Amino acid sequence: MNLSQKVAVVTGASSGLGSAFARQLIQHGSTVYGLARRFDRLQSLQSELGPEFHPIECDVTNESAVNDAFSGLDQLDILINNAGLGRFSPVESQTKMDWDLQIDTNLTGVYLCTRAAVPIMKAQNQRTGFGGHILHIASVAGLVGNAHLSAYNATKFGLRGFSEATMKELRGDGIKVSCICPGSVETEFASVAGSQGAPNPMQPEDIASTVIHVLQAPNNYLISEVVMRPLRPRG
Repeated sequence: MNLSQKVAVVTGASSGLGSAFARQLIQHGSTVYGLARRFDRLQSLQSELGPEFHPIECDVTNESAVNDAFSGLDQLDILINNAGLGRFSPVESQTKMDWDLQIDTNLTGVYLCTRAAVPIMKAQNQRTGFGGHILHIASVAGLVGNAHLSAYNATKFGLRGFSEATMKELRGDGIKVSCICPGSVETEFASVAGSQGAPNPMQPEDIASTVIHVLQAPNNYLISEVVMRPLRPRG
């Protein structure tokens, strides 16, 4: 896909990977609608990126808010389901609130945004012969289970299953679906999750460059899953 004059929605766009995705998409000529709960951070990002970045305050776990965020779009070429979080703890001390928060954000939010995007992309496929590209940002935690990550593992294993199922469902409608599985990345994620993270993590801009590569693949070329890890996570 040539990214010039394309329209993208990026969830969790206020920081970390989301802001890196928005930054590189705009550098390649796309218009980006950035969704996040922290509107002040979205506004700061708009000051940096300019008028091609459109901040939208949206909690992806809220069905009405998601539907409102997508309602004004008659073009949608790219959806990056990036919003996600972790709350790490032993299973016996994992609170129901933290379990629900991870399920609602990492799975239900992806479902709601995907459901809102698909009709727009199907209509584009009817007009142009290509619907668009949906990318789900999962994790290596969707490939292997880890102690104290049971809820987070469950969401990321589930997200990989959702991605594979929707990939098979939507490819006939000219819609690509890709699952991106990074290992440790230098963002706020680890501190929020209650983890120290790897001492030598990957950088958000490098993950974003890989996402751009996946998006720029020819229309009849589908990269359905990508896994990336730091070469020397301990330094």
